[in-house]
Amino acid sequence: MTAIRSSTAAPTTLSPAQILGEPLTFRRGGFTVKNRLLKSAMSEVLGSPAHAPTVAHERLYEAWARGGLGLAITGNVMVDRRALGEPGNVVVEDERDLAALTRWASAGKQGGCRVWMQINHPGKQSPTFLSREPVAPSAVPLGAGLESAFATPRALEPHEIEALVERFATTAAIARKAGFDGVQIHGAHGYLVSQFLSPHHNRRDDAWGGTLEKRARFAREVLAAMRRAVGEGFPIGIKINSADFQRGGFGEDESLEVIRMLVDGGIDLIEISGGTYEAPAMTGAEVRESTRQREAYFLAFAERVRAAVDVPLALTGGFRTAEGMASAVSSGAVDLVGLARALALEPDLPRRVLSGEAFVSRVRPLSTGVRKVDQLTALDVSWYEHQLARLGAGKPTDPGLGPWRSVVMSIAKLGVAAVRMRRARG
Repeated sequence: MTAIRSSTAAPTTLSPAQILGEPLTFRRGGFTVKNRLLKSAMSEVLGSPAHAPTVAHERLYEAWARGGLGLAITGNVMVDRRALGEPGNVVVEDERDLAALTRWASAGKQGGCRVWMQINHPGKQSPTFLSREPVAPSAVPLGAGLESAFATPRALEPHEIEALVERFATTAAIARKAGFDGVQIHGAHGYLVSQFLSPHHNRRDDAWGGTLEKRARFAREVLAAMRRAVGEGFPIGIKINSADFQRGGFGEDESLEVIRMLVDGGIDLIEISGGTYEAPAMTGAEVRESTRQREAYFLAFAERVRAAVDVPLALTGGFRTAEGMASAVSSGAVDLVGLARALALEPDLPRRVLSGEAFVSRVRPLSTGVRKVDQLTALDVSWYEHQLARLGAGKPTDPGLGPWRSVVMSIAKLGVAAVRMRRARG
């Protein structure tokens, strides 16, 4: 599926506000996003003890919608309550929480914003205090110092894989019934779909592993099952890694081939990211200065994808100015600009950018001054999580929140075991 791009997208004489304010219309079902600003998924950790959406989700997504967003993608919604990525995940296995899901979707659509549900399974990235025996394509443990926080997974049986495919489809159908405008498969950041794609994590020798085509089968089957469940007119996207940034892992050439497969399968939107819990490239902690100057961490790969396929592309990670966002769109490299931490801090960012404000992101590196503490508590994630919690409580964000106070708040809320494993989210 291709997007209908206006001829006004290319001229450099247009202002950033004009470029980013242009609607994007998809050919499938005439689906339109009112501007080029997308909220990329961030795991909110605001679910109830029974893993249902709460009023905090409604307040949070209404704040973003009223802030001028074109498209909001939720934090990962899990397909199986036996497999959680973190405490406070929302889980959708059946229609028991349909009323709450409907309120969430409605809140996120204020002011003409579109809202999609991101659908996920953590695979082995489910910590030991939540899963004593997580599942994965193969029984390969996480490394990079995560061994004590995550148990070695059990390799899935073929019939279990087929059942998981149907779980993704069931969740997608419920999302549509609840009023979400689309769904996104989480195929990045080392979660289950990403694990199947990786030759490091997927060492199977059956129909679900080995060659790239077999490793991509799970993602393709999920897409096909979702399409059967939601029909032809309902958008389905995927978030996929440009690379895992791990030795022996999923790389750019393979990613490009998988994207071609998914386009052939009818995917409606590709969101490009990168990294895993073991190599969290999506946080931008160790990007090259040349990459930082271009702002977007994975822009070079997005340009390769654009040259290879004609499907709407979104790019997330590193954008910090209105000019940088507009440049990525006007160049034709991407159609939508993905924002995450910047929106956790400034939910009205889209409205201000589209009004012509010379915006510069306030996202900055955070540190307690003790690197080990920063790493163990995932300060670059948890600090922004506290901002989401404030918005969900109907309060303004707190840019002055001190790093040490953030660490104490995280431990008090979740305990040491929970904060130790939080490397990547969304």
